[in-house]
Amino acid sequence: MPQFDGVISFLDSRSFGTIWFWLVVIGMWSATGRSVLGVPTEVVSRAHRAQKAGEAEHASVIALLDWLSLTLPRWRLGPHEGAAFLGVTAFLLTSLAVFGFRYGLEMAQALTFLLTPFLILFWLRVRLAGNLIPLLDEAERGDRPVASVAAEAVRLMIRHRRIVTMLAAAAVAVTALWGTLWGLMHPNGL
Repeated sequence: MPQFDGVISFLDSRSFGTIWFWLVVIGMWSATGRSVLGVPTEVVSRAHRAQKAGEAEHASVIALLDWLSLTLPRWRLGPHEGAAFLGVTAFLLTSLAVFGFRYGLEMAQALTFLLTPFLILFWLRVRLAGNLIPLLDEAERGDRPVASVAAEAVRLMIRHRRIVTMLAAAAVAVTALWGTLWGLMHPNGL
């Protein structure tokens, strides 16, 4: 019979009351804001400024499309891969939520609050890639002008950054609120 006491005691360790947990939360969300699908935000900003200035064939616009051609193949997800990933992650998050909220394990609650928004972020990125891949394919075939494809790509990527910023703010706020409530309900960590 396997011993699960070690796993349960690890999941029951303090998290909301430690600085390390909050450093991980802030660090992970700040790291996600540095790129969109692997494309640095500076590249997207330069391409956006070039388009506003009317320079559709500017080097920064071409650089954005080059970045996308390099990073988008990593985000292609087939229907079987997507279903398997969704099933595994849903099982793991549900297990964490049950351990955390049904059995009162603080670390499981903290991991649920940490990982659930990142699962949402992952699917937002997959959706964005699914919207950008056909655009890039049209530009490569010459079916659509490069300026039009770049404008649409920049628009979609900027909208994605705004959604991620709102998701990050909501995730940190909800986690902080629950962490505060947990601390008030369990003043000695018990």
